[in-house]
Amino acid sequence: RAGPTYYRGWYHLFYQYNPASAVWGNITWGHAVSLDLVHWFYLPLAMVPDNWYDANGVWTGSATILPDGRLAMLYTGSTAELVQVQNLAVPADPDDPLLLKWVKYESNPVLVPPPGIAPRDFRDPTTAWYVPSESAWRIAIGSKNDSQRHAGIALVYRTSDFLSYELLPGVLHSVAGTGMWECVDFYPVSTESATGLDTSAAAGPGVKHVLKASLDDDRHDYYAIGTYEAATNAWVPDDPEKDVGIGLRYDYGMFYASKTFYDPVKQRRVLWGWIGETDSERTDLRKGWASLQTLPRTVLLDHKTGSNLIQWPVDDVETLRSGSQEFSNVSIPAGSVVPLDVGTATQVA
Repeated sequence: RAGPTYYRGWYHLFYQYNPASAVWGNITWGHAVSLDLVHWFYLPLAMVPDNWYDANGVWTGSATILPDGRLAMLYTGSTAELVQVQNLAVPADPDDPLLLKWVKYESNPVLVPPPGIAPRDFRDPTTAWYVPSESAWRIAIGSKNDSQRHAGIALVYRTSDFLSYELLPGVLHSVAGTGMWECVDFYPVSTESATGLDTSAAAGPGVKHVLKASLDDDRHDYYAIGTYEAATNAWVPDDPEKDVGIGLRYDYGMFYASKTFYDPVKQRRVLWGWIGETDSERTDLRKGWASLQTLPRTVLLDHKTGSNLIQWPVDDVETLRSGSQEFSNVSIPAGSVVPLDVGTATQVA
């Protein structure tokens, strides 16, 4: 789930992948594309660990579509010394809708761990959002601060060109006791409509912001809804008792390292998640593959409660149905069993 995006007619999903084995290691970026989020085509590997700044893996990253249509991809590389750094890559041919080839910036890395941050606690840049008053973009990166009661934190950087960056004072948010925040996601949701919002939609009336983190300590994805203030570089949860890491989760099953992107075609925010499964490493090696992607989900603010998100598989999956039956005016007395004739079916949903 690295850098999901929509580009020139195609949905793109990049994913961490070991082409040599079904176990962790040699992390490269696999690449698949789709016209409908349902039927996917595998493409050649997008990026491989071939430089000192990503020699130990091309890890999670995020895509940002610029106003002129160009695409900037920021990703975490694990260096030859296992230091986590942030790197920039761009399409080799911006006119190629399949984004088959990528060029890594010659002066990578563009970011290294700042003072006070451990070299292995600095990863997973978010999609950038634009702040008009500064004529600049911002990104968030996950980390932790053990000197503050093992707090999970999100650092924020400002950039105007995706090449040079300024670390903003303070942190976007922190929660004590939650540990390392991986795969931080930060995006707006509408309090008034059932459509998604572009990542750069400004805070204000009718807009809340979701802050999500994948907790390395317990391997679950937590989110919270709150208010973002760009001027102070701060996000405040609406309900501190349901803060990131101590409150709501996207999913209460096997679901981790998720990432959203804004789909401009259907004006929706789409959520991807990773299912790690519970198979043993030996089993994974025997079957030759490991882990799954969830069905993509549309994410919206629950307007009835105003305090949680609602999710539903993207409506594109309806194209997989071969038929349907509707039952109405069916009376079901307490304790009764009412047979329904659904015909012959191998799958029912």
